[in-house]
Amino acid sequence: GWVLEWRWLAVLGCAPPSLMLLFMCVMPETPRFLLTQHRRQEAMAALRFLWGSEQGWEDPPIGAEQSFRLALLRQPAIYKPFIIGVSLMAFQQLSGVNAIMFYAETIFEEAKFKDSSLASVVVGVIQVLFTAVAALIMDRAGRRLLLVLSGVVMVFSTSAFGTYFKLTQGGPGNSSHVALSGPVSTEPVDASVGLAWLAVGSMCLFIAGFAVGWGPIPWLLMSEIFPLHVKGVATGVCVLTNWLMAFLVTKEFSSLMEVLRPYGAFWLASAFCIFSVLFTLFCVPETKGKTLEQITAHFEGR
Repeated sequence: GWVLEWRWLAVLGCAPPSLMLLFMCVMPETPRFLLTQHRRQEAMAALRFLWGSEQGWEDPPIGAEQSFRLALLRQPAIYKPFIIGVSLMAFQQLSGVNAIMFYAETIFEEAKFKDSSLASVVVGVIQVLFTAVAALIMDRAGRRLLLVLSGVVMVFSTSAFGTYFKLTQGGPGNSSHVALSGPVSTEPVDASVGLAWLAVGSMCLFIAGFAVGWGPIPWLLMSEIFPLHVKGVATGVCVLTNWLMAFLVTKEFSSLMEVLRPYGAFWLASAFCIFSVLFTLFCVPETKGKTLEQITAHFEGR
């Protein structure tokens, strides 16, 4: 977006899905799915394609697989991961990530950057770098640890972001309404620039923290915790929850800022980040190095 106008950017955006479409034509179904369909020969061929050999593979206890029914939600191995998956997706959006993104360019303008359109580039680079870091250390550090660390970083950064708004707009003469595209400070220029660096720092810290944990890990956990016969429906509900929450947060954030004032809105996001850390500590199991059967046994209390 820094070097291309939006029309060409949209055209360029066609490239990744086009490549994905081509590559998916040569991808096999997963061995587990093929075994549930009693297509063992194809499952072994898929295994050789994905792993290079069948060595180390043990047939999962497929048994009499059931399709999804509401009655299955009474089983701990179904409702526990279901609640965890939906909650993770909700907390991901309630963290305030979209609100931070809304303010990126405005904050860079307040900090007197020569080219505030660089904001999206800086945010994107931070996100890519720290997501790569998460990918490299996730299997060593574990999912829970990264979620907790990520949540703690987001608590501090959203609190600092709220403090920035409190200091720049907390005066009694200021209006409680703030336009997303308008200036965010009514302080003298020097003070505004100094405080804007607080916002720039907290924003970059938030994006880094989010990218290390709460950005990628809820999607990873969603693929690990559901039994095979409910994975399709359960995954669909989790994705629906994510986009529904994204829609609600995006739509209502301006109204929330009018009611709570900007600093209150970001401190509310900080509170949700605290709840996300507590939820992770008390409810989310570690899935690192565990098979689906071991994770299911954990939810069943075995």
